[in-house]
Amino acid sequence: MKRITIDEIEEKYRIERYQDLYDKIVTLMENNQLKPVYAAGKNGKKPTLYKEYWIVEEQEDNSQYIDELSYFFVPDIETTYYLKHIKQYKEDRTWLLLLNQYLKTNRNHLNIPKSMNERSFEIWHREKFLKEEQGKKILKRCGIALESLNIYETTEPLAYYTGTKQTPQNMLILENKDTFYSMRKSLMLGNNIILGMEIGTLIYGAGKGIIRSFQDFSLCAEPYMRDKENHIYYLGDMDYEGIKIYESLARVFENECMIEPFQNGYRKMLEKAKLIGEKELPDMKAGQNTNIDGIFQKYFKEQDYLDMQHILEQGKYIPQEILSIEDL
Repeated sequence: MKRITIDEIEEKYRIERYQDLYDKIVTLMENNQLKPVYAAGKNGKKPTLYKEYWIVEEQEDNSQYIDELSYFFVPDIETTYYLKHIKQYKEDRTWLLLLNQYLKTNRNHLNIPKSMNERSFEIWHREKFLKEEQGKKILKRCGIALESLNIYETTEPLAYYTGTKQTPQNMLILENKDTFYSMRKSLMLGNNIILGMEIGTLIYGAGKGIIRSFQDFSLCAEPYMRDKENHIYYLGDMDYEGIKIYESLARVFENECMIEPFQNGYRKMLEKAKLIGEKELPDMKAGQNTNIDGIFQKYFKEQDYLDMQHILEQGKYIPQEILSIEDL
């Protein structure tokens, strides 16, 4: 409860005469809107008033909401949390009613997988609702798992260039856009031998984005790309982050296909870096996770890997863009 002084009451109700102030306070007390703060003491006037009063807050009637939570919602929606937090229920009520209506009348739609945004709009008429913090919290309060809505997350489409659809073939994933463009230009000019290896298809990885994009590979890639006899290679920046992208990709898809580092590419990068000189190499971005797990290392001769490791330990790195079309 909040406290209020008699001076504040006088000002609030614009009272000028003391008798009127006394009468007003007595009326408010009779209506159970004020209670005296005995510890504050009396004001010493006649008729006597206490110096301060408690403002009695009116108790809200929440019986409508309690009944609604107890009997209205489908069993899928757990209402225990909201019965204990009626104020929160009032804030979330619009979204719960929409979810309840959907589960009552359109439950069969859940049999068909839909993207997160499509399902979100279908239920709440807001395409981003499930991606927003509010949507996630409401589902949690209702005890509903996201997976039960039969949704999937969409990824960026896999960008690639096909030099040939002949199989089996070598396919090369490239971390960075510039190198992808240079190698694509080489293939378009009819030069399908890149750094000593015949390449049939180039795939643009977009850094860490390749891990999500590649999840749809078995569904979205052209039939020739899914040929089990194909070999898939990866080429990225020679820094901890680039190596970790490769290792993460290789580990995530190890049961579907084997992805190897493009050894010829990394050796060429190392060769050009030695010509430039270690001191002239760019500084590695700060804060990189140096904990690589060795998948990358096993594909290289010991001396090559030691040379790479030495560069990284000096806080330097070799960007993929060290390669240009003349090198290919």
